Formats: sequence, structure tokens, C-alpha cells
Amino acid sequence: MSRIACIDGVIHAPEDAKVSVYDRGFLYGDSVFETIRTYGGRPFALDEHVQRLERSAAQVAIPMPIDRAAFAAEIERALAAAANPESYVRATLTRGTGPLGLDPRLAAHPLRVILVEPLKLLPAAMYRDGVAVITHRTERACDAAHGAKVGNYLASVLAIRKACDVGAHEALIINTAGQIVEGTTSNVFVVRGRTLITPPEEAGILAGITRAHILAIADEAGLSVELRPLVPDDVRAADEVFLSSSLRELLPVVVVDGAPIGSGKPGPNTRALHLAFRRHVGMGDAKAPWVD
Repeated sequence: MSRIACIDGVIHAPEDAKVSVYDRGFLYGDSVFETIRTYGGRPFALDEHVQRLERSAAQVAIPMPIDRAAFAAEIERALAAAANPESYVRATLTRGTGPLGLDPRLAAHPLRVILVEPLKLLPAAMYRDGVAVITHRTERACDAAHGAKVGNYLASVLAIRKACDVGAHEALIINTAGQIVEGTTSNVFVVRGRTLITPPEEAGILAGITRAHILAIADEAGLSVELRPLVPDDVRAADEVFLSSSLRELLPVVVVDGAPIGSGKPGPNTRALHLAFRRHVGMGDAKAPWVD
């Protein structure tokens, strides 16, 4: 199992990978990124991820140093160099290096970093039994960047710290309007009856790639889709709640702020939709993630 760091197209062993302390991603979180996982060794939805990286970069005025096709090819090359059975990728684009100062014109050459890590899945017990989450009210850097996937995650780091303090897996972010928008690194869904509900992009969410694919296949699990803002009472009164992300796929939530959701166990609709997603990504013959 290998770890690879590719910096501006040059592949390094992790211990040899170096980025300047004057890089604005380090100094100010002045960066955007994507997280991608493989299925069967191939990066899932690679074009979609690179397109979103480009959109995020445009929203914060970081020019793409190479075109989308070249960036995607660089990710493929880094994955091939790692040669893991399954990997996940963190592709980061920073504004680059320059003298101290917030003025973005101080950096002229964006830096791209592609990290490849062996894929480590969550324990089957988390899918079998579900997880606990908390709600947390905060403002995030991405709220000022209109949904761009920016590198400044301090608000999310502090929210996760609060979740970990009470033994929870994730924190659901409540914005200044009192709406639950998403988790710190996940999108949130609730199920009421046969309806799948999740916040729309206009609510200030990061429109997850996995989220988009789940919405596209919801009918395969017999679910209709409703995009609308969620408030904490919507989540507490839901029949089922789950999180989605590239690495977690669909992770059932059974406790919110110490109170059980529905039966207190992962629900049948979450299970059916997760299996539909597995078929969608070509893993129909693989065992369910809640099976040891």
C-alpha cells in the first residue's frame, strides 16, 4: 500500500514532498480542493470532481494552472504510481507562494498538490448500527465563497472537536438562518415516509458529487426527492437520517443531539438506497458495507 504526493506534476514519496511556508494555502487557507475515491482502482466521477474544482477556483479567483483534462490525467498518473487496490485522492489548488500579505496579487503562480492514500473504509459496525451526530451553529469560510470547496476548514475542525467530545461521529452545521445545511464533511439527507429530503444548493451547501448521484438514483429505491431547507426539528422528526460523502458513501445516523431518530436503527430506505448506489458505481456483487 503506497502513499504518493504529486506537486506541480512531479511525483514524490511523502517524506520528500515539500511546499513553501510562504504558500498561501498554508498561510491563509487560500485554496480549493477535491476528495476522490476509487472503485476497482478507477477514480469515481473524476470529470465531475475536476469540473467542480475548476468552479471552486473560479469562485475565489484562483486561475487553473493547467486545463481540466491535464489535471485529470495528472490524478490518474498519481493513482497509477501509488498502485493501491483502492485509493482516495486529495487534489488541492492553492493561489501559490508570495510575500506576506492578504492581497491575492502577491501570488502569481498557483500550486497544485495531489495526495494519494490507500483507501481505509469505516468499520462495518458504523453502517450496521448507525452513528450519532450533534448539531452545531457556526459560520464557515465557504459561506463567503458561495459553495466553493475551500481549504479553510477551521470552523469545521472546531465543530468536529465538539462532536468528538461527546462521542459523536459528525456535526450538522446550523447556519445563521437556523437551517441545517450539511455536515462538516458530508451532505445530510432525511427520509419522511417515501420522500427523500435534502437542502438545495441555494441553502449554501457544498453540492456533493455523491449527493448528486444519490438524488439521480433515488427512484431505484422507490423514493421521491424533495429539495428544501431543513431545520433541526425536521431532522429530529425524520423516519431516517443519513450522511453522504465520497469516502463514506451513505452512512446512517441514528442519534442526533442524544435523541434517537425513528426506531434508533438504520432504516430500510437508507439500506435500499445504499445498495442502489453500490450497483450504480459498479459494486453490485460486493458485500454490503454493514456486513463484516
